[in-house]
Amino acid sequence: MSENSNNNQIPIDKNGANSQSEELSTSQENGKSLTKEYEENKNNDNSFTIPPKQITYIQEKSPSKPWNIVVCLGLMLTGLWLNLSWLGLGGALVTLWLSAQIVFPIIKNWIKTYLTVNEQKVLLSVIAFLLAIGCLGKYVGIYQVINKWLNQFKYDEFGSWADWVGALGQILIAVLAVYVAWEQYVISRDLTIQQNRITQQQTIDAYFQGISELALSDEGLLEDWPQERAIGEGRTAAILSSVDPAGKAKILRFLSKSRLLTPLKRDSHLGRPILDGAGGYATDRAYGVRVINLGVILAGTNLAGQDLRWTDLTEANMVRANLSKCDLVKANLSRTVLYEADLSFCDLKGVRLFYGSIETASPRSRTLFPDYETGAYTGTVVEKADFTGVKNMSEEQRYYCCCWGGEKTRSTIPGGCDGIPNNLGK
Repeated sequence: MSENSNNNQIPIDKNGANSQSEELSTSQENGKSLTKEYEENKNNDNSFTIPPKQITYIQEKSPSKPWNIVVCLGLMLTGLWLNLSWLGLGGALVTLWLSAQIVFPIIKNWIKTYLTVNEQKVLLSVIAFLLAIGCLGKYVGIYQVINKWLNQFKYDEFGSWADWVGALGQILIAVLAVYVAWEQYVISRDLTIQQNRITQQQTIDAYFQGISELALSDEGLLEDWPQERAIGEGRTAAILSSVDPAGKAKILRFLSKSRLLTPLKRDSHLGRPILDGAGGYATDRAYGVRVINLGVILAGTNLAGQDLRWTDLTEANMVRANLSKCDLVKANLSRTVLYEADLSFCDLKGVRLFYGSIETASPRSRTLFPDYETGAYTGTVVEKADFTGVKNMSEEQRYYCCCWGGEKTRSTIPGGCDGIPNNLGK
């Protein structure tokens, strides 16, 4: 603060409370004068001005000073030395109170910093459990039995107390060594997991870069020849088999948002994608060709609990895939094979299971061609799929799954399938 800002800064006098009260009153007078000056300027000038800040004093609560603890500690030791119980007891109580004001906040901050909420609950539960066992032992009579046994125990037959203490010390040292080894293992495991995550992310980034260079021309347009599509599918199959569920979901989101999984409309001669006139590529569900065709790559894969919102998984073979607790909001699953798949507790809000009308929609067929106008053979294969506890299932979705899921699927659909025909008949 500069020396010229005397109106905004009030010096603090440490000599007494009277000077401090005088300064506070001076501060209030200065604040009132500044406010009055601001009001006058506001009336005289129509321009916008920021009102001055009001001065605020905050008195921080300081912990116990070290010399207080030293004096009380000296009184306590003096009482012990002179055998003055009143002096020793009084000094001990005051020392305990002053030191607790410093120790307890430090312990509290340490617990909040290094222990999670669950670990704090476990620590409190263990302490309470041990204290409860100790208290019950007194009332049950365990301590009396132990005391009686110790009084009747013949110590000469089992060696001296020094031998027992030495053996106990060796046991404690062994326990401490096991604890240190376990902590080292935990630290090493955490470092290994973190390093694996970093390596996996680098691998995924390299895959993104490679696929982008493979599918794009020098002008930045999509240019995918048959061999390039085959290499892209091979790279995708290889990386999806080597990453964890979170990595799989990240790759699927990238491919879907990049429209590499969407069937694009092609010209009839060179097979190049056609622009739609609105800054993107035209989509052709019936005859389009995908840059990357997932095929059976996702069969039996584990994607439990992952974020698959707005992903295009059409015509993917996901037999026995684990999609439990997935976020599938606005995902496109038309013609996707979910035979014996686990979709329990996932979010189905806005998920597309078919095209056309619910009255004429039916699951995909191995031999018959889909009709995207009526919805015939455009639907998802949901036979024997598990829909236990799914969220945001619409009435159309429920009707379709009840019609084409079979008895096993119908038994897991929330809301039941009463009055809805079983078109599979099994």
